[in-house]
Amino acid sequence: MPGLCRDCDTTVEGPSCPACGGMRVVRHPELFSLAIAHIDCDAFYAAVEKRDHPEWQDKPLIVGGGVRGVVSTCCYIARLYGVRSAMPMFKARKLCPQAMVVRPDMAKYAAISRQVRAMMETLTPLVQPLSIDEAALDLSGTQALHGAPPAIVLSRLARRIEAELGITISIGLATNRMLAKLAAERGKPRGFHVLGAEAPALLADEKASLLPGIGPAQAKRLEAAGIITIGQLAGLDERAAAKLGHEGPALVDRARLRDTRPIRPDRESKSISAETTFETDIADLATLEAELWPLCEKLGRRLYRENQAAAGLVLKLKTADFQLRTRSQRLPAPTRLAETLFEAARPLLARETDGATPFRLIGIGAAPLASAALADLGDLADTATPRRRARQEAIDQLRARFGEAAVQRGRALRTDKGKD
Repeated sequence: MPGLCRDCDTTVEGPSCPACGGMRVVRHPELFSLAIAHIDCDAFYAAVEKRDHPEWQDKPLIVGGGVRGVVSTCCYIARLYGVRSAMPMFKARKLCPQAMVVRPDMAKYAAISRQVRAMMETLTPLVQPLSIDEAALDLSGTQALHGAPPAIVLSRLARRIEAELGITISIGLATNRMLAKLAAERGKPRGFHVLGAEAPALLADEKASLLPGIGPAQAKRLEAAGIITIGQLAGLDERAAAKLGHEGPALVDRARLRDTRPIRPDRESKSISAETTFETDIADLATLEAELWPLCEKLGRRLYRENQAAAGLVLKLKTADFQLRTRSQRLPAPTRLAETLFEAARPLLARETDGATPFRLIGIGAAPLASAALADLGDLADTATPRRRARQEAIDQLRARFGEAAVQRGRALRTDKGKD
């Protein structure tokens, strides 16, 4: 079976590389013919922090915020103690009290993400970012350009990212996007896994929840129907699939490892949002509104950066007992003005606030999105919106020049600036 030394790109027949002695050898019958890849940065935020603080290399590290916040990510040492992403911080601290805890620095992570993406785009124009730390790539037809098959080109990329940026990636190579993602998750960190024709048999006994899009709630529904493994789900006929609801046929297709989605470098975000978790629960409407305002400002800035506008908004609340509430509504016209977002969200918030129910989290999101060209145009009956847009643009210019705190609205002065 052909093998590739990931340390020097030598084709390997034995267990180790005859050229450099390296043991990091990836093998697969289809290794040099597959071209769909998924790249995932390993424990991205934590890896960046450890790169910038070498003294933390051998210590458990958690990137997250506050006692009431959640874990953004954690290093692999912390994971040995049971810490996981999205875990409440109080639980993570209890599991690993000796861990170093740092607040996320999203500007720094975004800058490195752009560098990684630029390196990917030297391999192929077909790069679709899926999040700040992962992307899908189609390297079909690039062998003549690079003088090597995709497997070797990807191996070189991993070494380049590690050498130049000081972080590591894991690579999945497969016949389609979904399989490539599943492959990338096997053998992390610094993994390189390949899934080809053997995938249906290999994954048949894995839990159905391994498949993208099957979360805990969906997995419970499948389990209640007696379906636990991917193989069981894949074996359902059309009638049995229909009994799973309108998503049933798609779930069965997924379990059969079918994925015809192309890789689209121009993929647009479906939503943009901002949220905060409180240090102590809040039940009072006025206090919740004070917390909502800076989120609307943040959402407006993100819409501006993404060249998008909100055609609708979603209010997110989480109660003290972790019950999630979401309320949404369409907007009369697309906007990216914080005050318009705020005024539209206030009635939704008021309907959920009775003064007795404490909340631990509030968030605001824009969904669906619209083109920025349609935002805040006004009309003959609304001459105020264009003036508000011009005023906001002037504020944005001042903030860009002198910092975010250069211009503040009176409403913002009532909020706690230490929260995010």
